[in-house]
This record gives sequence, structure tokens and C-alpha cells, in this order.
Amino acid sequence: MFKKISISGVLVALSLTLNQSATAGRTVEDFQVWGNITAQGNFGFINPDNPDLKRFRWWMEGQGRFGNDASQFTQAIVRPGLGYAITDKIVIWAGYAWTPTAEPLVLKPRHPFDEHRIWQQVTWVDDFSFGKLSLRSRFEQRFFDHDAPVSGSNDVAYRFRQLVKLAIPVTMIDPNLSFIVQNEVFVALNTVSNPGFISRGFDQNRAFIGLGYKAHQNATVEMGYMNQFIDRRHNPRPDQMMHNLVVNLFLNF
Repeated sequence: MFKKISISGVLVALSLTLNQSATAGRTVEDFQVWGNITAQGNFGFINPDNPDLKRFRWWMEGQGRFGNDASQFTQAIVRPGLGYAITDKIVIWAGYAWTPTAEPLVLKPRHPFDEHRIWQQVTWVDDFSFGKLSLRSRFEQRFFDHDAPVSGSNDVAYRFRQLVKLAIPVTMIDPNLSFIVQNEVFVALNTVSNPGFISRGFDQNRAFIGLGYKAHQNATVEMGYMNQFIDRRHNPRPDQMMHNLVVNLFLNF
């Protein structure tokens, strides 16, 4: 038990240290509420007699985010994708994401914009004595419309994201309950034509801590607090620190 707490404590301390050290400059804060539903499954249902079809996977995700003290719509994500299971633990994915964005993430009030992404990722999940460890490495190509924060910046923005997640069973309370701690680092890989919009380097960090409950064989609910820091050192806008109440529903078929 002590080892479990130590591991989770190290992850939390590391993520908070990253966020706190990054906020040395001018920063504005906001409270947001995020809701997410992510469903995954395989194509074995097409022909149960063909086991190879189970290696082919599908992914469908929908998110809604509400900012300015959770008073208005801020951002949504619709993210479909297809994958292939190389092993029982490793799956490669590719897909598309549509991301309409509004205040407080836009540069000018009442000037929302759309972002379109092509994404590829590798996921790895394994069970250990201390809990379930998950890694997700995602590469994104981001496209923006003419209402993007800095007009004329039509270059493709490339970004890498690395997620580390640990789910520790809390069996002494409930066999279906888990303590969740995770951190995701975002790095911009290039500078677009207008460096005031997106510049190469550290982009943001998301540190999450909460609880997960397996409500059904195919459904898990997670709820907790996410500290999100967005680095805007090369941007007309100040850095942003979001305090997010996050509710996730994960469906596996």
C-alpha cells in the first residue's frame, strides 16, 4: 500500500511542479467544467469466426468544455478514429478531430473559430501489482480557419502529446473503485507563419487527480480535478491556468 501511495505521490508532485514552475510570468485563471465520452471497440462483430477482425479497432470521442467560470461554451471535440492492435497491450491509431473553440481561448471576444486535426497515436496499457499503467503518445497536425486567433496564420501546426496515467485499485473501500492520477505534456514541434500564434516548444501541461468507478463490465466513470496550464510566452494573450472539474465516461465493447 505504501508503494502505491509513493508512486502516485511522485506523479502528482512532478505534475504540480511542472505547472507551478511554468506560471512564473503573467497568468490569468479560470474555472471550467469538462465532460467527455470515449467509446472503443473492435470489428469482431462483423464475423465472429474471424479472430483477426478483433485486432481492428474503432474510436469515437465527444467532449464539451465550459469556461468563464463554467458560464458559457468554450470548446468541443468530436474525435473519431481507427486502430490496429499489434499486441494485447499496444494499439496504433489514426483519425480526425473537429474542435470548435470560443472564449476564453479566443484572442478577441465573440470571434470563435474552428480547428481541424489529423492525429496518430500509440497506446500501451498493462496491469501491475500496484495498479494499471497507461501510456498514450499522440501526434497532431492542426489546421485553423480564417477566424483563428491571428489571421493569416494558415500553416499546419504540428504538436506532440505524451500522457501517463496510473489507476490504483482501492479495494479496501470498493473492488470497483480506483484512485486516478495522470499527467499530459504538450509540445509544439514548429512555429507557424505568425509566431504570435503558435511557436515551437512547450505548449501546455494537464495534471489530473480523481477517482474512477467501474459501473458496468463495459463502462467506467472517472471524476476529478485537472490543473491545466497553457504557455503563451510568444502570444499576445497571457498564460492561462484552468482549474477544471472533469467527468469522463469510458465505454469498451
